[in-house]
Amino acid sequence: MRKPVFLSTSSLTLLRGSSPSIHLLSIFSFFRFMLGQSLRALSRSVSSVVYRVALAMKPQVIFVLGGPGAGKGTQCAKIVESYGYTHLSAGDLLRAERMREGSEFGQLIDSYIKDGKIVPVEITINLLRKGMEETMRLNQDKFRFLIDGFPRNQDNLQGWTSVMEDKADVKFVLFFDCSDQVCIDRCLERGKSSGRTDDNRESLEKRIQTYLQSTRPIIELYQKQGQVRTVDASRSVDEVFADVKALLEKEG
Repeated sequence: MRKPVFLSTSSLTLLRGSSPSIHLLSIFSFFRFMLGQSLRALSRSVSSVVYRVALAMKPQVIFVLGGPGAGKGTQCAKIVESYGYTHLSAGDLLRAERMREGSEFGQLIDSYIKDGKIVPVEITINLLRKGMEETMRLNQDKFRFLIDGFPRNQDNLQGWTSVMEDKADVKFVLFFDCSDQVCIDRCLERGKSSGRTDDNRESLEKRIQTYLQSTRPIIELYQKQGQVRTVDASRSVDEVFADVKALLEKEG
């Protein structure tokens, strides 16, 4: 609690001996100072409340799914530019964690990625949760997220439901659909310059099989719930994005 401010005896004596105009001016200056202090305290209090409200808001999430090379990252970048979403790529977060000096999960993540397998859900969800929390802490208006490449299997989905169901609202699943061959061709072309260890034919064949066996059933599950929005991803980037824009504007 703020301590009351009193005028000293010497100050009162000086004021009693001063002219009325000086006396009034001194009183006015004192109350102006006190008003300024109160306004600054109120501003700090309001800022604190706004920050707590921002933290209490649930993130609004769109899951972005599709085969390797379907164009998820490319389209997410365009959505971010046009609509202000925050893009969290499960794959990018895992690759960054794999390269982070001192990471206790680096070698484990590396072995899973090279084998085209799905990284344990506890690691992935922790990285996604931290990404959302940090984004909203830095900017209270950034509560809309594109989560790309997740959930990739039943274990992912169960993990999300267990940890995040009451902490985030999933609006729908944005599914980029294209043939396996298109996916493979795009990844091989990307591998010429991406530097990614999994953009090679051997890893791609494993990733495609993992996608078909593990991720497609998740997409089908969401389809039964009416939560999937499908876009034909076999076309050019601009053609695909035209459909994405129409879809997002319809969803609101």
